Amino acid sequence: MKKGLKKLSRVVATLILAPEFFSYWIRSRWFGRDRALEGSTQTLSLIPGLVGQVFRRAFLTQVLDYCHPESTVEFGTIFSKAGTRIEENVYIGPHCHIGWVHIERDVLIAAGVHIPSGPMTHGTADPAKRIQDQPGLLQQIHIGAGTWIGSGGVIMADVGRDSVVGAGAVVTKPIPGRVLAAGVPARVLRNREPASLPEDIAS
Repeated sequence: MKKGLKKLSRVVATLILAPEFFSYWIRSRWFGRDRALEGSTQTLSLIPGLVGQVFRRAFLTQVLDYCHPESTVEFGTIFSKAGTRIEENVYIGPHCHIGWVHIERDVLIAAGVHIPSGPMTHGTADPAKRIQDQPGLLQQIHIGAGTWIGSGGVIMADVGRDSVVGAGAVVTKPIPGRVLAAGVPARVLRNREPASLPEDIAS
């Protein structure tokens, strides 16, 4: 029953969003998929509550490389890369920015997390040129299944499955699976074992 209602809500939302889908299709031909996606998700990010979740889910399942219909994207979150993949039961909290990333199933991303498309989205090698005029090197970031990213984290490298990244951490190097990492830059504090996992590291 519950799954049937969710499916019906997605169908209704998709029909209501028909003008937005058409606008996205036109803009993607003129400016590219990424620019079109960013503009559309900025608009849809402003819809609050459960209705906003349903609308964002209906849109993202159609325009991203992959977005599972059992994922949740909260208010204020925008996407900038259409190549993003979001798997089943992913939760993305409010006011996040999501670049080129593959988020595996059951990942929790808290509020205000930024996942740019790697650490070199802008070139900086030539100080005689403006940074915005220098080409960057985009990299897809991989977030392993079951991981929890704490509030305000900045993720610029892969994170292994079933890990916890503390609030405010800045991940600049890959984090292995089943560990707890925190800090700026983030470093592994300990293996993730139930007896040694403090509840106040991530939020």
